[in-house]
Amino acid sequence: MVTAGLAGIGMALPPQYEQDWLWDNVFRAHFNGSRIAARMFDTAGVARRHSTTAPFELADAADWSTEERMRRYAERAPALGLRAVRQALAAAGTEPDEIGLLAVATCTGYGTPGTDIELARTLPLRADARRLLVGHMGCHAAIPALGAVADYTAAHRRPAVLLCVELTSLHVQPATRDIDQAVVHALFSDAAAAVVVRPEDGPGLRVVDVAARTDTVRRGHMTWRVTDLGFRMGLSPEVPEALSEHVGPLVKDLLARHGLDRSEVAGWAVHPGGPRVLDAVAAGLDLAPSALDPSRKVLAEHGNCSSATVLLVLDEILRAGPPDGPIVMLAFGPGLTLYAALLA
Repeated sequence: MVTAGLAGIGMALPPQYEQDWLWDNVFRAHFNGSRIAARMFDTAGVARRHSTTAPFELADAADWSTEERMRRYAERAPALGLRAVRQALAAAGTEPDEIGLLAVATCTGYGTPGTDIELARTLPLRADARRLLVGHMGCHAAIPALGAVADYTAAHRRPAVLLCVELTSLHVQPATRDIDQAVVHALFSDAAAAVVVRPEDGPGLRVVDVAARTDTVRRGHMTWRVTDLGFRMGLSPEVPEALSEHVGPLVKDLLARHGLDRSEVAGWAVHPGGPRVLDAVAAGLDLAPSALDPSRKVLAEHGNCSSATVLLVLDEILRAGPPDGPIVMLAFGPGLTLYAALLA
């Protein structure tokens, strides 16, 4: 049976800024010196993060129209994505003309022709290569998108590429007293991450299965609204509790379909939505404190890069050497939606 194997991961990161520096030089004035906002920045679990929007631009970005933000996305995202894809292809030993499908996941910028077309031109891809845009799903988009490219690869026996490219810095919102906006501005970051999957019938890390769980009753707990001044995130403080409730049944069902138990999982690539989210996932799965160290490290070093983040965590795990057992990927987004993938 031909399955989809993970052949290479690549990432591209824009300039990095210290969290304390961003607070002192940009966001202290933005939040009018609010002590509550300062505490949100201190407790976000982020030491440094990345931004394609320079600090001198961030001060003005809150007043940019959505059109202006999309123009800047179109200027910056393709080059960042190209770096990540080329790195992933090199790691996989795969040439661009082998690729049968390119999937691009993003929730921070739109336009047609877009990033997928620019990559098809600059890599270049073959004229018959398929393209898929996974848009506005939020932080969990990498996992359903990975499922799509894996299904394609297994069915057509051709390599495929997934690129997640997010420029969250383009969506700085006008000054407000809302605590949830202080949390959002303290967490989010820019990044691109790509993964190449190839048809495999031998050993190696394969995409075995993907599962989802959606709590529509709590659909308003996490939102990502398009406004005249960019995209505005809504984030309820009840999100961690909801995730803790759902993550256990989601993972149990996924593993049971393949005769596995939670104790057999060797690695947890969990999207670091924030320290409280990671604590809630650990509690919901009854994990040892060290099980989510890769997620906490990525949060500290890169911030929350929306859909790209879970791939950064997976890369962090694999850099330490392939675990002796399966890996579970987990990510969360608006809906309220949880996605999980089993890699083995």
